[in-house]
Amino acid sequence: MKKKFKVEELDCACCAEKMEKLIKEIPGVNDASISFMTQKLTIDADDSRLDEIMDEAQKVCAKVESACKIII
Repeated sequence: MKKKFKVEELDCACCAEKMEKLIKEIPGVNDASISFMTQKLTIDADDSRLDEIMDEAQKVCAKVESACKIII
């Protein structure tokens, strides 16, 4: 299922690209994209594991930019 989430405290396009790449590697994620301009994450993932996937995505974002948050 494809869903969109707001991303806060995303400070650079390079970091958004790194986050996108790492989120795509999370098991259960079919596709993901982060737009630095709109500050949005679009993720296509296994709906039955979405909560777990989003927790992992939040950890990935925090590793790249410590203040970055995905608003779920």
